[in-house]
Amino acid sequence: MEDSIDEFLGWILSVDRRVILMDYLKQHTIAKASDIAHETNRSTQNISRALKEFEDKGLIRCVTPEKTTWKRYTLTAEGRKVTEKWEVNTSGLF
Repeated sequence: MEDSIDEFLGWILSVDRRVILMDYLKQHTIAKASDIAHETNRSTQNISRALKEFEDKGLIRCVTPEKTTWKRYTLTAEGRKVTEKWEVNTSGLF
C-alpha cells in the first residue's frame, strides 16, 4: 500500500493540473470542475481532465453520475489516504 501511495504522489506531481486538484481536494469535501477552474484561474476543460484522471485512478468518485454536466466528486478511501500523505510530504513545498 505504501508504495502505491508514493506512486500516486509522483504521478500527481508530474502534471500541474493534478497538483492543483490535489490541493483543492485537501480543503473541500465536494469538487466540481467549474468551481475549481474559477478558484484557480484554469480552464474548466483542464480541470475536468484532472478529475477524470483521478477518477480513473480510483482517487475520487462521482456522486452525481446521472448528470452529464455540473458533476460533483468526492474522495474515495484511497484518495483520502493519498491526500493525507500529500499534506505531510508537501507542507512547505508550495
